[in-house]
Amino acid sequence: MTSFYSALGLNEFFTLVRGNKYPLDLLNRNFALSLRGKAKISRHMILKRISILNYKNLEQVELVFSPKLNTFFGQNGMGKTNLLDAVYFLSFCKSAGNPIDSQNIRHDADFFVIQGFYEAADGTPEEIYCGMKRRQKKQFKRNKKEYTRLSDHIGFLPLVMVSPADSALINGGSDERRRFMDVVISQYDKEYLDALIRYNKALAQRNTLLKSETPVEEELFLVWEEMMAQAGEVVFRKREEFIREFIPIFQSFYSFISQDKEEVGLTYDSHARDASLLEVLKESRARDQIMGFSLCGVHKDELNMLLGDFPIKREGSQGQNKTYLVALKLAQFDFLKRTGTTVPLLLLDDIFDKLDASRVEQIIKLVAGDNFGQIFITDTNREHLDRILHKVGSDYKMFRVEKGAVSEMAGNQTLTDEESEA
Repeated sequence: MTSFYSALGLNEFFTLVRGNKYPLDLLNRNFALSLRGKAKISRHMILKRISILNYKNLEQVELVFSPKLNTFFGQNGMGKTNLLDAVYFLSFCKSAGNPIDSQNIRHDADFFVIQGFYEAADGTPEEIYCGMKRRQKKQFKRNKKEYTRLSDHIGFLPLVMVSPADSALINGGSDERRRFMDVVISQYDKEYLDALIRYNKALAQRNTLLKSETPVEEELFLVWEEMMAQAGEVVFRKREEFIREFIPIFQSFYSFISQDKEEVGLTYDSHARDASLLEVLKESRARDQIMGFSLCGVHKDELNMLLGDFPIKREGSQGQNKTYLVALKLAQFDFLKRTGTTVPLLLLDDIFDKLDASRVEQIIKLVAGDNFGQIFITDTNREHLDRILHKVGSDYKMFRVEKGAVSEMAGNQTLTDEESEA
């Protein structure tokens, strides 16, 4: 299982367009009530410029971005997703798609470098650097000072990415849905991330004991089980609180995009809900020894994704599944904006695929509003991008991506016949 923290390599580890049916105030009314007394004033952190060398198929890219909207146009396989992934890397110290850092080095190259030049609302510059050579440990620096622990960087540049890979949240195993919770909560709650790292360290040690072919004293088991229980209770409590507060805003976004055509929900199951986690671990120990790993604990938690009263994995169409995932991620953005101190960057990778015209239009209305901070959008369909740009006005930049090369486009640049047909 590749989890959020292990993928990091940590061993310790809107105002909507006026006149719409669901103005943002209504979308967030219930959510705002649930966060009363906890909401913080968020500041913007803008990615002004990025420099990329040898990252995936991007040989050399130097781009200056708009503080509002940046769109990337090109056919499939040209490097649009890789460009967004580089931005993602600067926030999470890892790729969204491939946690093995060395595999992100461009073919026939010996290293990659990603540099992001940010600016806070008060004008303070921030430089984030990541570089890696083959067979060497990656370097991750803020303002030329290397981090001692990569986990210290998580949450500094909050980010939400919507991509086709999100389908794993519905179709994949429970580890994908736990990872979703981990990524969200870890960006605003350091206590949660610390507890998660401690829990998994203890889990790994307990699993080693379970595999032992020689008898293990109970006291040794108890050392790690008590650590698991203590950290696991923190993880459970914060996940439960997050889901309770998250559900209303998620449902509001889904209702807006679908125009009230379906009802959706989320439920959270955990071994820690109805009993002491320490007692659960003790009772499960004999069975765990037979299996050779821990069958119970918060590493087995499940986030149930529902369409009506049934799992969306079983009941949802492609369009409903895509709507569900987009609403989930936009709600994630709104949640982080309200609970954190920095407005997240929003990355939208090919989000209009498999959606009917009405749902595309609703998402365009959302994205074109002014509730979001800096946005990065990719699409193979220039028409979608043009409609967004028309609503946004002049504060945008458009880029063409072709075979790993990226160039800025004029807004009215003529398409080739091939692009027009895409």
